[in-house]
Amino acid sequence: MAKLLYLVHRLPYPPNKGDKVRSYNLLKHLAQRHQIYLGTFIDDPADAAYLDTVRALCADMYVARLSPGLARLRSLSGLLSGEALSLSYYRDRGLRDWIFATRARESIDGAVIFSSVMADYIPDMDQLPTLVDFVDMDSAKWTQYATTHRWPLSWIYQREGRQLRRFERDVARRARRSFFVTEAEVALFQQAAPECADRVEAMCNGVDADFFSPDHALASPYAAGEIPIVFTGAMDYWPNVDAAIWFAAAVLPALRRHHPSLRLYVVGRSPDAAVQALAADSAAGIAVTGTVDDVRPYIGHAAVIVAPLRIARGIQNKVLEAMAMAKAVVASTTCAEPIDAESGTELLCAATAEDYIAHINALLAAPAIAQRIGVAARECVLSRYSWHAHLSQIDRYIEEPAL
Repeated sequence: MAKLLYLVHRLPYPPNKGDKVRSYNLLKHLAQRHQIYLGTFIDDPADAAYLDTVRALCADMYVARLSPGLARLRSLSGLLSGEALSLSYYRDRGLRDWIFATRARESIDGAVIFSSVMADYIPDMDQLPTLVDFVDMDSAKWTQYATTHRWPLSWIYQREGRQLRRFERDVARRARRSFFVTEAEVALFQQAAPECADRVEAMCNGVDADFFSPDHALASPYAAGEIPIVFTGAMDYWPNVDAAIWFAAAVLPALRRHHPSLRLYVVGRSPDAAVQALAADSAAGIAVTGTVDDVRPYIGHAAVIVAPLRIARGIQNKVLEAMAMAKAVVASTTCAEPIDAESGTELLCAATAEDYIAHINALLAAPAIAQRIGVAARECVLSRYSWHAHLSQIDRYIEEPAL
């Protein structure tokens, strides 16, 4: 049993968004065999209700409160220091002091970092063996953002991508081992950091197929007679915001001309003002739910699940969860490609608005086909996406003598 620091940029509970699903399952996995000292942030006051749930998995923990508005202002100091803005965004003296005191008191054996920005808290990786779960290549995400925004945001995002890439390379060079969520992300990073090519590997996402199962008897949240099309996710995350707005404008009107009772449900926490505005016109056929206690009824009783992200990195948990619930999913190419699923039989891929329209109309016209795809999708998840199987990759790097 090792004593491990586990540093996460956001409280790993509740598992209601992609990064928290992964960080929570990694916490559970590590806690089964090791003593965990968790250092993390709360950026949503509602998450404070779950502190005891997380504390039960840890030997000790420190939670820094993070105000997104103040953190954004603080991050601007990076423009003067020349570093990535993301680093100063997550910089907290209290957390740093707790890490120092914990290392001195507990003789910590090693550290597991979740998200590259938290590696800033372990400057001496040569002395403390450290494993880093990058999840995705965040620098590439910021560079991608730059192509879809006007100046000055395009300049800021381009700069962030460049500075963060430099930091990521340094972290991977000093870490004992680093992980990304897909082989494609590994290849992308190896191209950007060839000197680290033999120090990184893929550690795929999984899904709790018992929780996300079609066998649960869950009451429908929908009105009788309507045809619900569902998109789930954290709706303050810009790629999700962009996806909802694009789908509502480019795809939904054509679908509703053929199916007047069709309604798009945008289901997820903290909807951005632009997302909320989608529901302002009652004739548009759009409902924005905000936070829901349980997303499974919305998935389970949907006619079709969509994941129309135009910008996405890695594997989208929202897609795996819907597949686990035996639903037919129509996903963008960027969402579908990283998933080990057969296109056309386990998952439907759409590259254009016309693709979405054609796929969804075909599924609505032939419910038996939709059901068959859903069954195949669940079998895909059961056979290829177990959390335990994927996360166990990290164990040997902890249990070998160096850590």
